[in-house]
Amino acid sequence: MVYILIGIITGIIGGMGIGGGTLLIPTLVFFAQIPQKIAQGINLMVFLPVSTIALIIHTRHNRVKYKTSTYITIFAIVGSVIGAKAASVVSPLYLKRLFGTFLFVMGLYELARKQR
Repeated sequence: MVYILIGIITGIIGGMGIGGGTLLIPTLVFFAQIPQKIAQGINLMVFLPVSTIALIIHTRHNRVKYKTSTYITIFAIVGSVIGAKAASVVSPLYLKRLFGTFLFVMGLYELARKQR
């Protein structure tokens, strides 16, 4: 039952383009007691079908800028190789702290920025 709720909630958030992994990883770690590195792997596996469906829907509504997306994708691929290699040698505790710091900083940013 926990996995069903986690899947539905993070699927909705991911479908909105907010980044379901931002919620999925901590949820798996805290509520499902899954180790951080395994949760990150699950997040990547979940991301593939969820992002594909969301991309199709967003494309149908003309919400995708292909030129911008292409540039970002190229450098994101490079970054993902670096990040995956780093995650394989970094301790799980450090990854938790790094991810927690990232979420905290993003939360502060969201609270501080002006609404458009």
